[in-house]
Order: sequence, then C-alpha cells, then structure tokens
Amino acid sequence: MVERRDIEIFLELGRELHFGRTAENLRVSTARVSQTIKQLERRIGVPLFERTSRRVELTPVGRRLHEDLAPAYQQILDGVARAVAAGRGIDGTLCVGFIGTAVGRFLFEVADVFHARNPTCQVQVRENAYSDGTTPLDEGRIDLLVAALSPPEGSGLSASPILFREEPLLAVSARHPFARRESVTLDDLAHENVLRPRLLPDFVDEALVPRRTPRGMLITRGPDFSTIQEMCALVGAGKGVFPVPTHAAEYDARPDVAYVPLTDGAAFEWRLLWRTTAETTRVRAFVQAAQDYVNTRRDPLINR
Repeated sequence: MVERRDIEIFLELGRELHFGRTAENLRVSTARVSQTIKQLERRIGVPLFERTSRRVELTPVGRRLHEDLAPAYQQILDGVARAVAAGRGIDGTLCVGFIGTAVGRFLFEVADVFHARNPTCQVQVRENAYSDGTTPLDEGRIDLLVAALSPPEGSGLSASPILFREEPLLAVSARHPFARRESVTLDDLAHENVLRPRLLPDFVDEALVPRRTPRGMLITRGPDFSTIQEMCALVGAGKGVFPVPTHAAEYDARPDVAYVPLTDGAAFEWRLLWRTTAETTRVRAFVQAAQDYVNTRRDPLINR
C-alpha cells in the first residue's frame, strides 16, 4: 500500500527534480526521499527517475504517473481542507500582496484553491511596488506578501517554506554589449550602474544586489525606481542594469530590454510572508493552499 507521505515525496521530487530541495521543502531527510523513491520503484517494477551525478529526470513511466497522481492528490487535499474549514468556520477577507506579473497570476490560482476550500472567505489580491518592501505588511494593509526573500531575525515577520525558485537574469538595454553575451557574472556588475528600488529596506535591497562582487569590487548603484515598468524604462534607456527572476524574460518582454543569465547570482526563492503577531487561521490556510498548489506542479508559473 502506498502511503500519503510517499505520494507527497514522489510528487515533490517530480516537481523539483532535486533530492536535497525536495527534502528541504518537505522537512524530511534526503535519505528518506531516496528510500521512498526506491520503494516505489520496487513496488511498480520500473524506474521512475533517471539519476546521474548532474541531474535528476522523470522517466516516461514516472512522468505519466506524476501527471496521473497530481490532480487526483489535489482533489484529496481540497476535500480534506474543505472539511477542516467547515469545522473551523474560516470566513472573512484575506488580503495578499505581490510584485510581478507572473507572481500575480500564481496568487490568483492559489486563491482559487483556497476559495474552493473556504467558500465563505474572500481573497483580495493586490499589486505592490518594489519600493513598498514589507511596509504594507508592517502597517497591516495586507495579510500576506509573496516575496523572494527570507526575513531576518527581529523583523517581526514569519515565512513559509520556499514555494518555488527562479534563476536570476540581468536586465540590460538591448543596445548594451551584455545583450550579445550568453551570460554574465556578479563581477561584471562592478563596471555597471545597478538600479536601486526606491525606499527599499537595506536587508531587502542587499538580498537582490550585494554591496561587493565576489572579487571584492564595489558595486555602483544607479538611479532608483518604484515599479517594474519604471525599472524596465530605465534599463531600456541605458541608465542601468538590474537582476530579475527568470519569468521576467517572458512576462516583461520589451524590444529595448534584453535578459541575460546571471550565472552566480542568488536564486529568487519565493515565500509567503506575514506578521508573526497577526497569524490567523485564514493565514495558515492560505499558506497551506499555496504549498499544496505548488506540490502538484513542476512549474507553478506555467499553466499545465
């Protein structure tokens, strides 16, 4: 008999394709993940994953099993969650903030999952500016915020496990020499003006752009901006460069902006944040809906 946890591990590994990240996301050991997959493969009789020293991939049988199990498992989760919600009486309104086109769509889809489980609770999704930082949370204007950062100790904020990761790209003018390169590094930023989000707290800004390159060279900061469109306009005009998540190349495409892989930049690790003192049943239920949603998808930012 296949246990629920075995299915969770298989679906998460099929989405992440990385044993370590799967273990981290599910808060189990890497050995537990490996043991579970081996047991599933023995039970089914064929390999579900192809493993090499460099990568993990689903086999054709594994891919088909993942496609079959993911929606069925989501239905089970939704059914259990609706029963729990009915018992707890989750209602009212929940306000969730985001930055970025693709992240906004992700939130609307999570909100659909949440609302299906909690039909008497309304979800408001609001776009924030880069320059807002965590201020809307601090001031109680929103209940949750999707952000690619981990709050430091003493910030008064709590965070969900990582929901999904994106590799960094560097947004540059289409006329910039970098636009003709296959990739750039953090050391290349020493010779550029790197834009700065306006009024952003230092801990948030430094999570996006370090003060110095790996070789110790100072990174010069250029003009500041408030919104994504303002950033793109500055980049397109050749006023500076800025690191962005992978989805920007598709969702923020412009003829005057090019996106180049930033090979050693920090990955964008998206989490839900909320004020620790304002944690409610609604907040916990939405965080759970987000985790369940991403656990059934290999790429939460792409419709499947």
